Amino acid sequence: MAGDKPTFYVTTPIYYPSNNLHIGNAYTTIAADALARYKRLRGYDVHLLTGTDEHGQKLQRRAEAAGKEPLEFIDPIVEWIRDLWEKLDISYDDFIRTTEKRHEKVVQRIFERLLEQGDIYLGEYSGYYCVECEAFWTERQAKTDHGFVCPDCNREISYVTEPSYFFRMSKYQDRLLKYIEEHPEFIQPESRKNEMINNFLKPGLDDLCVSRTAFDWGIKVPSNPEHVVYVWLDALSNYISAIGYLSDDEAEREKYARYWPADIHIIGKDILRFHTIIWPTILMALGEPLPKQVFGHGWLLMPDGKMSKSKGNVIDPKFLIDRYGADAVRYFVLREIPFGADGVFTPEAFIQRLNFDLANDLGNLLHRTVTMVEKYFDGRIPAAGQRETVDEDLRALVVNTVTDVEKYLDDLEFSSALEKIWQLVNRSNKYIDETMPWLLARDDSKRDRLGTVLYHLAESLRIVSVLLRPFLTQTPQAIWQQLGVKDEALTEWDSTRTFGLIPDGQKVAKGEPLFPRLDLEKEIAVIDESTAAARKRAEENKRRQEQKEQSAAKGGTPEELTIDDFFKTDLRVAEIVRAEKVKNADKLLKLQLDLGYEQRQVVSGIAEFYRPDELVGQKVICVTNLKPIKLRGEVSNGMILAAQDGDRLVLSTVSGDIANGTRVK
Repeated sequence: MAGDKPTFYVTTPIYYPSNNLHIGNAYTTIAADALARYKRLRGYDVHLLTGTDEHGQKLQRRAEAAGKEPLEFIDPIVEWIRDLWEKLDISYDDFIRTTEKRHEKVVQRIFERLLEQGDIYLGEYSGYYCVECEAFWTERQAKTDHGFVCPDCNREISYVTEPSYFFRMSKYQDRLLKYIEEHPEFIQPESRKNEMINNFLKPGLDDLCVSRTAFDWGIKVPSNPEHVVYVWLDALSNYISAIGYLSDDEAEREKYARYWPADIHIIGKDILRFHTIIWPTILMALGEPLPKQVFGHGWLLMPDGKMSKSKGNVIDPKFLIDRYGADAVRYFVLREIPFGADGVFTPEAFIQRLNFDLANDLGNLLHRTVTMVEKYFDGRIPAAGQRETVDEDLRALVVNTVTDVEKYLDDLEFSSALEKIWQLVNRSNKYIDETMPWLLARDDSKRDRLGTVLYHLAESLRIVSVLLRPFLTQTPQAIWQQLGVKDEALTEWDSTRTFGLIPDGQKVAKGEPLFPRLDLEKEIAVIDESTAAARKRAEENKRRQEQKEQSAAKGGTPEELTIDDFFKTDLRVAEIVRAEKVKNADKLLKLQLDLGYEQRQVVSGIAEFYRPDELVGQKVICVTNLKPIKLRGEVSNGMILAAQDGDRLVLSTVSGDIANGTRVK
């Protein structure tokens, strides 16, 4: 019964369905699945969670650009992701979508609870915002010699001011730092922990913006529906909403009591800050335990840098699966890259791993063994007789391999675990060369010895196949079929602790090669062609998106207004009587305007196009009935109009002398 087993709760990040995933995204989920499969084999009641993060301004804009409603845009991408996990044999127990009611209800309850207890308060956000990354940045973080850019994606970002709710993250700074120092296993690898402490915690945490009003595609704040819950509180809560936290269903609440705290969140290193600083402080405010570990693994890179959908330098995992099989993809990403470090995908490395490790080493070992059993013993595994030193050496290596693989998997060292398994595979191939069964077969007096050799090969392969179960999902079954293994007890993890379980007399059945050897040059060309096609599609999509944005900037097809709508805007002639730069703001000028009936201050982002001295005396058009806002600490009571075309900006003025304050119609 599951209730009698120890639990193990492992999660992937929830993926952002703005586009199809690439092999680098799949890497995280493959690793989480390998860990989950291993823990199940070791007798744990495992719960593996994955899903999609479906709210936010970027998705709303993508949907609008496609002429669709958000869910209409998102649903096909989510189905594509589900299909990818099916093709990769991902054994997830739950797939959470943040647009599901079960999640929405929990997020709203969390928000209102934190609001009621004073850990969330209403304020106003002013700062730099990146739509693509859905991240706020301070001036210190965003300022460069070329303007203000997002530190994560290097895109130009804008300065925004809007009413927002804030979470008192700063309140939990010292408590979190103390927790991390007392629980060194909480953030892994070690280098990531030091990065979080030195770059974020010790310099000091600011309170966190947790709502937005600039868009409406998100979970509404129940007590103030003009606000939607911002991504971090929304998305991060999936780890507990999916297992019944604050659920109305008692059975779901029992699930939360059983599985939380999570044993491990497996994520990419680029979202480590959100999982090791924002998420823990939210949990502290809720009075809930923290996850036992957050592991931020490295990236799977292309030779020209990080894989990026916008750049098009991505590898489509479905293309690789369809051509080479899911096990080939799973093996490469887990074997090629030490978990925690960055790795590089090249077609050469991928095909060579398939040819050398899977086809030559493992596939050839199985083929030679089954062929010799068929040839020399009528297709039945012979009994093992008296052992010699070479046999004892092989058996000793099997015992050590099992111990080492368990240790490496417990430490998430997937690559090292596979390396150990392949040492056993290679030793078994060497064992064939050392014992030379083809020579033994020529001498009837050595038939018992020949049987011992072939039995050791068959049993070594059986144990290898079981050790591969966390990593490869189809290959072990193919090995069992050829070895004639039908007893499930021989495929369980504990069976690896005993050498000699495969029964003699068992009928083998030689099948197709596990992994056919590939033409290196041909396959490199095929993968390169696929990558080039993806890059071309990305460039074309980017060009179309830019055209849409330019069209919108030049007028495009804006929403139609009635004349009554237009006259709600109060446009007045205003004379600039004083202009000066806003301190520490390269793009902003502070203008004093004479409206005839009053003077007022407006802050405008035109410093790159006009010097203060050339503005004084100009008559401009001012929108006077906008709600006042603060920009970089300066009150802006209105907005002046201008036309911009690329890098050129021109103020909207009047063609003749007219009194200040005259209404523009």
